Amino acid sequence: MGIPSIPVVLSEFYEQETEKALNEGLPGLRTQWIQGPVWAKTRPELKRDVINGRNPISKQPVMQEIVEKFTKPLTNDEKRTGEIIRDRGPATFTDTEANLRKMFEEKRWTDFLPIVLPTAERVNEMLANTSRDPDEIVGKMSPTNTGNYFEYWTYTVRDVAVNAVMAGAKPEYFPLLLAVASTGKESMSVSDNSFVAALLINGSIRNELGINYTVGAMGPYAHANTTIGRAWTLISINLGNCGKVGTTYMGVVGNPMNLINIVLGENEEESPWEPFSVRKGYRKNENVVSLFEGWGVLSAANWRAASWGKEMNYPTIIKSIFDQQGGLFGATAILSPPIANFVKEAGYRTVEDFETFLVAPAASAGQAAKAKSPAPKPMAPNMSIIVAGGTNNNYYSIGGLRYLQSVQIDNWR
Repeated sequence: MGIPSIPVVLSEFYEQETEKALNEGLPGLRTQWIQGPVWAKTRPELKRDVINGRNPISKQPVMQEIVEKFTKPLTNDEKRTGEIIRDRGPATFTDTEANLRKMFEEKRWTDFLPIVLPTAERVNEMLANTSRDPDEIVGKMSPTNTGNYFEYWTYTVRDVAVNAVMAGAKPEYFPLLLAVASTGKESMSVSDNSFVAALLINGSIRNELGINYTVGAMGPYAHANTTIGRAWTLISINLGNCGKVGTTYMGVVGNPMNLINIVLGENEEESPWEPFSVRKGYRKNENVVSLFEGWGVLSAANWRAASWGKEMNYPTIIKSIFDQQGGLFGATAILSPPIANFVKEAGYRTVEDFETFLVAPAASAGQAAKAKSPAPKPMAPNMSIIVAGGTNNNYYSIGGLRYLQSVQIDNWR
């Protein structure tokens, strides 16, 4: 438009914005850095810290620099162009095990836990568990899941196999991992919100792979759940350019769930309702993985609405917790089989009946609870009901976690 301008950016994003400018061929882009964050501050605080403050990078007064950047001619360094050229590097590396592990860490190709080195033999063993060509493109991924701010990276079946090996996954897990990778959904977002990702597995493959769906369903108590979740993270780091602190990961406090994510099977055997995948249009026993993202979940005991006594009205308590969830991620409830059966015995014979009650206005919900019949169904938010865990006590978890999509696994065998 011919109008001079200067981006004003929080100094905390210095590495990220510098890399972005280089990616766009503008390594000398003039940018004004200010102290962040700026929201939630009063006008006097903004005046003190930003307008009359100093650039945290150069230590010079902000307004003085802005004037200079608008009035001084561009230097030769600022006029130069250039961009980052992506290089996949050699197909193989040869060195000692110790040096290879050190290289993987220095290049940030790991989650900083010990890895299984992806030798050709191990990768080929993984590849033997799919009929797909090793060079077939599986999908594309970026930290923003849009390909705009950070470009999409594409990856092949072999690329996914390499990261599956690194995570310690067994070869029989490979079709499931290919199904997840085919969605292009990253397990860790660039957002400073420190989001969480989750996988839910339905069908006979749960038993085939040893997926945990009973006691400790969401925890690291099964090889399959743990390494499948970790593989998703390594795929995101190495194939989607995610998780690099300062550039493609800006989670303010971070989230330990990003290490192995939430990976669980649904306890179809103990559930009083149809499996989640069936409710999404798949056949009973069809092998399906469903993806979620959001804030995460908490034990119901941590919600203000929770109450504990000799007699429990679980439908009303769950609704009260759902009512606290925001619109961004909706709500997901992971109910142990005893809780699900309590809800069914309260009159909600199907999940759809229960969902109708959960989204009803408060007054209608109270009347519906008394009559044990659902209120008229309004526009439903993104909500999910999952039955998982053991039968040894009445516990459950709820939180802001939204369903994204489901993928058929056997297409990747």
